[in-house]
Amino acid sequence: MSIAAGHRIRTAPASAPEESMTKLESTGVEGAAPRTLTGSLGVTAIVFMVVAAASPLTVIGGAAPLGILLGNGVGFPALYAISAVILLLFSVGLAAMSRHIPKPGAFFTYVGYGLGRSTGLAAAWVAMLTYTTIQVSVYGYVGYILSYTLQTYTGVTLPWWLFALLTIALVGVLGYRHIDLSSKVLGVLLVAEVGIVLLLVGAVVISGGAEGLSLAPFEPSNVASGSPGVGLMFAIAAFIGFEATAIFRDEARDPNKTIPRATYAAVIGIGVFYTLSSWGLVMAWGPSNIVAEAAADPGSLILRTMSQYLGATGEIITNVLLITSMFACVLSFHNVVTRYQHSMSNAGLLPDRLGGVHHRHLSPHVSSLAQTVTAAVLIAVFALFQLDPVLAVFTWFAGVATLAIALLMALTSIAVIVYFVKTKKDGRVWNTIIAPGLGFVGLVLSAVLIVAYFPIMVGDVDAAGTPVFGALSWFLLLLIVVFPLFGYLQAAWIKARRPEAYAKLTDTIAG
Repeated sequence: MSIAAGHRIRTAPASAPEESMTKLESTGVEGAAPRTLTGSLGVTAIVFMVVAAASPLTVIGGAAPLGILLGNGVGFPALYAISAVILLLFSVGLAAMSRHIPKPGAFFTYVGYGLGRSTGLAAAWVAMLTYTTIQVSVYGYVGYILSYTLQTYTGVTLPWWLFALLTIALVGVLGYRHIDLSSKVLGVLLVAEVGIVLLLVGAVVISGGAEGLSLAPFEPSNVASGSPGVGLMFAIAAFIGFEATAIFRDEARDPNKTIPRATYAAVIGIGVFYTLSSWGLVMAWGPSNIVAEAAADPGSLILRTMSQYLGATGEIITNVLLITSMFACVLSFHNVVTRYQHSMSNAGLLPDRLGGVHHRHLSPHVSSLAQTVTAAVLIAVFALFQLDPVLAVFTWFAGVATLAIALLMALTSIAVIVYFVKTKKDGRVWNTIIAPGLGFVGLVLSAVLIVAYFPIMVGDVDAAGTPVFGALSWFLLLLIVVFPLFGYLQAAWIKARRPEAYAKLTDTIAG
């Protein structure tokens, strides 16, 4: 068996108690293929992976204009800061769990240890819904941008879904190979897109903006204006992926230190960058003009801003980086989903083959192929129903993903508190009770606001613009109910048909 230099497959005795949550042996396949991922990713590499999932330029160029237009207008930048504080509190408990539960499954693993096997399985399927929908939503957006760019510069018109499928294929190739390759690609793209946005902010500050520099976006009256629930949805959506640091545990160097540090660095870095960048966007046009400019064409707002402050060259560079930013985003989410599937397979929740590791690339290659096919099929279905790639595919499914992740993180916060209260493995009250508790409150309030304004996001409003829960809103919200319900049903089935496998799902919490 050929193993890449600097890496080796880690194995553990089947009786090791700490392995049973993520490694169920299957008859006839034991020893047939490596089941555990390995690597030497450091803090920087993991931060690149998860921040790339947040896709800085896509957020500032795509989500921020929509948050300003559909959300709370001038006050939208403040929601990034609010989201960062809530998620930082949540991260304290997440980091504490990562030290005591050495498993790469993240949410579903932690919920399983804290709240029991059945709830852990339910959480696993909510996580799958979250990362699959957010990934597919960005495929829709990148398909649109590529189609629009081709038409703008060449006059040739090709359907968005064709570009989406081509992107899926390229992401699939990189996802099939070793994680180090993906992290290098993401690192280069991330530095470039962050650099161009900071250059824009610098130009705005030096010029003084359209109406002078001010703190108008942080004034309470502006923060509470419009539809703050929709704005909060876009703000929290910008952070999706930061929590995936724990998923790369098996591929991290010194994970007990690397994972917590990477988690804190990702949240703080994302929060500061988005708050500063969106503030710069508002200042570029002025508080009295930004909503009108976003309404004129939210998709091109960042390009028009770049053209005004950095010239035609800046606009062209940004257009290119916007495309690569979205590519980096879907590549990162692809890596996250494949590792969730890998962990779920090794826990006996998905077909055994999905837990295999490539003998040379040391990647979850079968899981990667499965996710590539899933994304391609979903895009084909959306194309068949002629859904708009931005107003439908991107907006609808980003909304589903955001609400699902907020609820999942709230559940994980409770699991953290329960786990440490029961086991008393960590005596730090702030890390195990207070911070997770405050994070839970913030996440629940965020979820309530998102649900209240959900119809506006999907276009379910009456003639007066009042949100109305129509068929589309209920269908999308129902997904967040159906997936965890399936997890509970699966748990019941495993408990009845495979009691030994069910007993191995956790070691410390009785089902």
